[in-house]
Amino acid sequence: IPDTPHKCDDCEGWNKAREPFKIFGNSYFVGTDGLSSILIVGNAGHILLDGGLEQSAPIIDANIRKLGFKTQDIKLIVNSHGHFDHAAGIAALQRFTGATVAASPSGAKALSDGVNTPDDPQAGYPRALNAFPPVKNVRVIKDGAIQRVGNISVTPIFTPGHAPGSTTWTWQSCEDGKCLNMVYADSISAATGPGYRYSDHPDVIAQLRRSISRLGELPCDIVVSTHPSATGLDAKVQKRASRKTGDPDPFIDQGCRTLAANALKGLEAKLAEEKKQ
Repeated sequence: IPDTPHKCDDCEGWNKAREPFKIFGNSYFVGTDGLSSILIVGNAGHILLDGGLEQSAPIIDANIRKLGFKTQDIKLIVNSHGHFDHAAGIAALQRFTGATVAASPSGAKALSDGVNTPDDPQAGYPRALNAFPPVKNVRVIKDGAIQRVGNISVTPIFTPGHAPGSTTWTWQSCEDGKCLNMVYADSISAATGPGYRYSDHPDVIAQLRRSISRLGELPCDIVVSTHPSATGLDAKVQKRASRKTGDPDPFIDQGCRTLAANALKGLEAKLAEEKKQ
């Protein structure tokens, strides 16, 4: 049973249904048009990355079943960061599957409280907008501590700055004897709510710069970002559908470096804008 739908200006567009598809190997895109969710399939259960909005949970469930898998086989749900657009569907998915939910210390607090932590750059929005269904029994994890389910695993790479608990996830997927480095890149944009200026928080600017650098340096054959548009998912899907035998896979593009370069430009633009205020 899904929770009450979230209301926000972008929610309807974000939550449009999207056909699920195989990204590579045992990794599948099961999210919505504007919010990513990734299923990694294993021999002893599956791992799900992110749960979208409250109203995204039924779409994620339907997408998983459409691909021929059982949502009930999800044993672990992990989160990028505790904002309503990536975390609000997790409570319903946890209730349905009984899966363990794991997050960074700050991310776990946001999930457990059902709202951004007070030090979050977007905490200034009204609670009615930021709040989402709280998640029970969140396992707190350490940076780089591998999370395993049977023969599959994911590694958390803490990339704070967009949110204090922001986490990028990495793993390997194999197909036809070829193994690739997969990256689920958390948001690294300098987005702020009312009353917050990055310029007033040099420690957070330094954090975000480190996170951007860290993302750009990751082994990264295929990257999908929390908002799929940030890594050009639509164009890649279209190119893949029309490619001929022997053409390169458009998803294999070392896109972490491009994403990091764009984020750095965005941060510099944000700081320049704040200087004028």
